[in-house]
Amino acid sequence: MTISDSPHETTPHETSPLETIPLTTIDGKSTSLADLGDKVFLIVNVASRCGLAPQYKKLEEMQKTYGDRGFSVLGFPSNQFLQELSTDDAIKEYCSTTWGITFPMFEKVKVNGKNAHPLYAELTKAPDSSGKAGKVKWNFEKFVITRDGAVHRFRPTMQPDSPEIVALIESSLPIG
Repeated sequence: MTISDSPHETTPHETSPLETIPLTTIDGKSTSLADLGDKVFLIVNVASRCGLAPQYKKLEEMQKTYGDRGFSVLGFPSNQFLQELSTDDAIKEYCSTTWGITFPMFEKVKVNGKNAHPLYAELTKAPDSSGKAGKVKWNFEKFVITRDGAVHRFRPTMQPDSPEIVALIESSLPIG
């Protein structure tokens, strides 16, 4: 992530606290946002048995459309709303076979409360378009982190390919 006067030029920056939070992939590997590179991220708390699960298809389409330009969807399964499969292996299998997911997936996390994953503890400080921060409302809440480290929040029912999200992502990526 970098600080930028223009969405198409980047300059070195100081490390954002979000970049250094330890993350664990669905395969059990340790990583962080910094390790994933200087990208625009769309972070989503996902759940396999949620009525919003068809958003996986649009998330994967966005990964394929923008992935080569410095963008990545990051999926964080959560059973906090009691709609996720019981094991990371089952989640991985479901995402692969049902939706053909190629974007990075992470181990199951809590997104709310005192045991919320540190990444979500930070992300939920960001307000949505109505100015409300705080708890994740439901599965498939979306957070876009632009290269300048700004966090933009979109509630669960907003589709990943909505004009607001697409415009934000496109304006944050190099022309390509």
